[in-house]
Amino acid sequence: MIAKSTVTCDMEGIIETFNAGAEEIFGYTKEEVIGKKRVSLFSPGHIVLQNVEGWLATAVREGEFVTDTVFVRKSGEQFPAHIRITPTFRDGQQIGFCGVTEVLEKPVQVPIKFSTKLVSWLVVTRAPFLSASLLTGLVGCLYALQLPGTHAVGLNIGLAFLGLAFLHLSANVFNDYFDVQSGTDDANTQYFLKYSGGSRAIELGLITLRGTFVLATVLLLLATAIGFYLNTQVSSEILMFGIAGALSGFFYTAPPLRLSARRGLGELFIGLTFGPLISAGMMSVITGHADLWSFLIGVPPGLLTANILLINEVPDAESDAKTGKNHLVVVYGKERTPAIYTAIVSGALLVTVYLAWSLHKPLLLIPAAIGTLLAVRIVSHMRKNILLRSLVQSNVNTIILQAVFTLVMALCFLM
Repeated sequence: MIAKSTVTCDMEGIIETFNAGAEEIFGYTKEEVIGKKRVSLFSPGHIVLQNVEGWLATAVREGEFVTDTVFVRKSGEQFPAHIRITPTFRDGQQIGFCGVTEVLEKPVQVPIKFSTKLVSWLVVTRAPFLSASLLTGLVGCLYALQLPGTHAVGLNIGLAFLGLAFLHLSANVFNDYFDVQSGTDDANTQYFLKYSGGSRAIELGLITLRGTFVLATVLLLLATAIGFYLNTQVSSEILMFGIAGALSGFFYTAPPLRLSARRGLGELFIGLTFGPLISAGMMSVITGHADLWSFLIGVPPGLLTANILLINEVPDAESDAKTGKNHLVVVYGKERTPAIYTAIVSGALLVTVYLAWSLHKPLLLIPAAIGTLLAVRIVSHMRKNILLRSLVQSNVNTIILQAVFTLVMALCFLM
């Protein structure tokens, strides 16, 4: 008798049931996957990115989705299969999906679009998070440009933003590399899709562990080359800022420092790196030197970026604790995280008000007001949902808070 796999999962794809047929077909035991892995484990990464979301949407809309596809066994062997996906319900509410799979004798070809391959590199590098660094760079840039006597060189500014992007992407990829090496990502089953738990690019087969290290190194070398060029054209300060940022990003997860395991040092260094180092470094590119205010204007964006890191640590806390990643959420517990979040965002807002007064820029009270309104809403939601997966809405809103606040802050210097 030909085995038939039946697998059910929750709304985020975490496996809930795994029958004997699934064990035979996919090569995993129930103990290995139930509550520990997501169903994306069984599909090649490009198919996951290109098709799975659409399959699930069709299953919800029409009651089922049926197709022929390619799956992956534990051994890494790919095989053709027929799958029927249906939504599952409890008390009238959808709670997940059920997939029934049969192995096919005939080969199956799943065409992968060029756009999917492009998106895969966005996943590998976590490029959408570039807004955190580039917007802070914009703050430093516009602050410097509004100073009397400033004469900007467009090429240098463009290269500075490109180098900043390379540095940020390099840090992202190194972070994934060392989190996989340390076992942190493998132990993490509760991450929020797209927002925490790393890119999962290695798990999806989009890139190898060695390929991750090579890619991160290449990105770092590109940033270094730009840094050396700007160093010769403008100021030696620029290379110093770049080196400081590169070391902070690398040792966030890399041994022996592994700042993310140092009881708050990880959050502190991320706040500094994605705040004052960027804003002051950008001023150095434009004027040749940084001043005290160029550091201070980066503090609010940096603190708000630290809060992105903080709230993304919540779903990862249990697995992080097991692998020695003792960040603030692990040390103080999830229940105290809203209070820590409030303290950090309050610091950002207070510094902004101080800057508005000291720099005679009353317009800076606008991002302070916007930030206050958004922060109150986020903290209220956090307190009610800190132990629930519905907390993910606060993760999203924290990213929005940092982006909106920093963009409006930059525009205030432009005006």
